[in-house]
Amino acid sequence: MQTQDLFNTPDAPETTRLEQLKQQIHEHDRRYYVLDEPSIPDAEYDRLFKELQALEARHPELITPDSPTQRVGGGVLDQFASVRHAVPMLSIRTETDSEASGAQNFDARVRRELGLDESAPPVEYVAEPKFDGLAMSLRYEQGVLVKAATRGDGEMGEDVTQNIRTIGQIPLRLPPDVPPVLEVRGEVYMRRADFEALNEKQRAKGLKTFVNTRNAAAGAVRQLDSGIAAQRPLSFFAYGLGEVTPPEAGGPSFATHHEMLQTLKIWGFPVAAGVSIALGASDLVAYYQTIGAQRDALPYDIDGVVYKVNSLALQRRMGFVTREPRWAVAHKFPAQEQLTVVLGIDVQVGRTGKLTPVAKLAPVFVGGVTVTNATLHNEDEARRKDVRVGDTVIVRRAGDVIPEVVSVVVPTNAALAQRGEVFTMPRVCPVCGSAAVREEGEADYRCTGGLFCSAQRKQAILHFAQRRAVEVEGLGEKLVDQLVDGNVIRTLPDLYRLGLSALAALDRMADKSAQNIVEALEKSKQTTLPRFLFGLGIRHVGEATAKELARHFGNLDAIMDATEEQLLQVNDVGPIVAKSLRLFFDQPHNREVVEQLRACGVTWPEGPPAPVTPQPLSGKTFVITGTLPTLSRDEAKALIEAAGGKVAGSVSKKTTFVVAGTEAGSKLTKAQELGVAVLDEAGLQELLNDHS
Repeated sequence: MQTQDLFNTPDAPETTRLEQLKQQIHEHDRRYYVLDEPSIPDAEYDRLFKELQALEARHPELITPDSPTQRVGGGVLDQFASVRHAVPMLSIRTETDSEASGAQNFDARVRRELGLDESAPPVEYVAEPKFDGLAMSLRYEQGVLVKAATRGDGEMGEDVTQNIRTIGQIPLRLPPDVPPVLEVRGEVYMRRADFEALNEKQRAKGLKTFVNTRNAAAGAVRQLDSGIAAQRPLSFFAYGLGEVTPPEAGGPSFATHHEMLQTLKIWGFPVAAGVSIALGASDLVAYYQTIGAQRDALPYDIDGVVYKVNSLALQRRMGFVTREPRWAVAHKFPAQEQLTVVLGIDVQVGRTGKLTPVAKLAPVFVGGVTVTNATLHNEDEARRKDVRVGDTVIVRRAGDVIPEVVSVVVPTNAALAQRGEVFTMPRVCPVCGSAAVREEGEADYRCTGGLFCSAQRKQAILHFAQRRAVEVEGLGEKLVDQLVDGNVIRTLPDLYRLGLSALAALDRMADKSAQNIVEALEKSKQTTLPRFLFGLGIRHVGEATAKELARHFGNLDAIMDATEEQLLQVNDVGPIVAKSLRLFFDQPHNREVVEQLRACGVTWPEGPPAPVTPQPLSGKTFVITGTLPTLSRDEAKALIEAAGGKVAGSVSKKTTFVVAGTEAGSKLTKAQELGVAVLDEAGLQELLNDHS
């Protein structure tokens, strides 16, 4: 993609270029984080950012708080300073009646306050989602973010500026037409996908997980180390104003709340797409029901909606009561957390063999559905939360996330005696009886009976039939679902016993399509040993490893019978892969499946074991990037692998060489940052020739 650098003037003084870069990057941040319309590739953005960093390193006196480089945060604080809000951050009255009457009662109160009779036209409102996050006040002076503060008690909050700077959606500098003083109020929150990814990382590290998105967001905002806060994926929505320069002093003059929100969008703040104007109680009810129906599909958690009188003049006329505005209300949705009792703990086996403990619950209505099962994720998580049979637990269901046990309610002394045993993961698969193992450094146990285990049947068939394995053209996910769900096939060899009549009898399967599948299955019987080995779906055995195993041993029987020590002699096979191979072939039913496949006619040319030849590039890892003059990437990869080297997809500290051609992008930059040696094609050929 070609990009036009509107600000790039090579002859400009460095100080001018520095300011130009700031403007550019602020605009790209706005397009990326607020508009979701990135205008340049990531590599180009990284180039601009690094240029700015380099200029600031040469001119540290020009570093300002609004520089994009200052998002990374400063040092570690001892504590947060207190901040007095110029305009108090007041709370909104909560309406817990989750029926239509909740909205109707609010509208009736507003009409009474305004003295409107039944003949008066409906009141105009703004209806907004109620985000489940942390209220935040952002103070800008002369267009630059100078202070970010939590709500606190409404009068006094905490200064969390250095953490808020790390949120990409919050602008550090505003357009020149904003008022001299502008205090924007909004919500810091965490998107569901980011929350799940964060918890998955926590579980993988054996660390405590976060209870919900609000706790995760609040915890990140209140980190004394902004470097940690920067690693937590936070987002922001603007929904109101605090102190603003008054119109008579050059500030804005808004007639309605909705107009103010639209102006905030123009100034660069994200505003929720679900904001809508509503006329009267009927529109409020319709909005509540619509957003309630969409709640599970939203990318973030909400716990209700907020209604506000749209006219700012009417808001001022209605005023406040006990520190709550009369002109607004938060209409809550039904709770997404409830209490229930654990009746048992079962273990489920996923498509990839992962074993997951699942709490069987006394039925409870939560998040709009009746929940009877909730995930405990893995053995470590179940033990960390100390969930046992008989416990009363908090269950949460938010959006399309699988219901989970959040925590155990502290049992009474009487209940302590009735608690079940501490949960322990079974060491055999509850579905097929194969060994269940947990690899070193892994959080999950997995079933080793991939080809045999009925829970993994669909995944095993799809993996075996894919283009990079034995390749059965036309055998896709929908057809496999039909074959397995209809008990037409139970094991992998059953594929090759399929007849034309059995296929043609399936729903929406024409005779011609059935014939094509039969022919594709027959064609797939002629394969290669690496493809067949890869198709077996042995954990950690990818295409490259399968090739090395086939080259080293020459035939499948030798691979199946090899000891771990013998397997470790193969290039690209380490202790984890060797152990995985042995676990797989030590299962009698896996060997039986292999023998049945051979009996069905699946075959490949076998050869003698590879002669013991020096592998000069053994132990070296290469990354190929850009376009090489004469070699394709596949050709370069084949040459490297033939010499014993490994080709990886990304650059890390473990990379030995990066082979770079023209238009090499971020991988080359990463190599230079890490000090990894860089070769061109000629350098690669020279390296290969030196060792030939």
